[in-house]
Amino acid sequence: MTPNKKEASAATQIKITSKKTLEQAITKLKSKCNLAVSLITLSEDGIALLDEKLIIQPTVAIEVFDVTGAGDTILASLGFALGCNYSINDAVKFANLAAGIVVGKVGSATASLNEIIEYEANFNPVANEAQIKNLDEITTLSKELKDKDKKIIFTNGCFDILNAGHVKYLEESKNLGDILIVGLNSNHSVSSLKGDKRPINDEMDRAIILSSLKSVDYVVIFDEDTPYNLIKAIKPHTLVKGGDYEGKKVVGDDIANELKYINFIKNKSTTKIIEKIIQSN
Repeated sequence: MTPNKKEASAATQIKITSKKTLEQAITKLKSKCNLAVSLITLSEDGIALLDEKLIIQPTVAIEVFDVTGAGDTILASLGFALGCNYSINDAVKFANLAAGIVVGKVGSATASLNEIIEYEANFNPVANEAQIKNLDEITTLSKELKDKDKKIIFTNGCFDILNAGHVKYLEESKNLGDILIVGLNSNHSVSSLKGDKRPINDEMDRAIILSSLKSVDYVVIFDEDTPYNLIKAIKPHTLVKGGDYEGKKVVGDDIANELKYINFIKNKSTTKIIEKIIQSN
């Protein structure tokens, strides 16, 4: 059950005007209806949850245009999250995110899973494995982003030992549009290109580190020597390569709307770092 504050007050005959009366009402509701968990939606204040103790999950709405359907969204997204074996606390957090999205739209609206992931990243800009996508996921997501008139930027690389040159390059890439998708060479792909002693870091370690950067929206690991099939699936507006590629044939430039070059910081590379480590030993 997910009554709002007004409905919970009517059901329990306790007018909710404070945290104390809220706790009284939600406790009575749990007992009276024999609920495993009692919930009360609190509009702009979030969701109250009583399992073993009272917890208030604050709202995560950035902008509120229309609250139509917010309660239905919470009910539906709670059911979805619990069906995916989320804990009740995580399910409520998920429902809050979904509701935050729909109240930011005009009229009765919906929230997709990709929207929720992107929305959560606005509040929690840290490494998030949900930002690491496979080919099918990024294909679907790219279409959704284009439908929202988002400009997609794509670049790729091994990013074996992340350094200041990489970070600056990715920041400049992101500044060219709205969404930056990074194609990441798999372990097999890196070894094929750079020899059997590379990569230094595993592909998932590299992907997680990249996804923690504020400039990077999504990471996709690819197994081929080139990201052509990945670029073909994404169809980015802008393809970005390092300045050392200028004048050379760039894979995927026949697919993207435009090709941009960004210069790396001199003497900042994985190879230079490895050489320095060897010399120091």
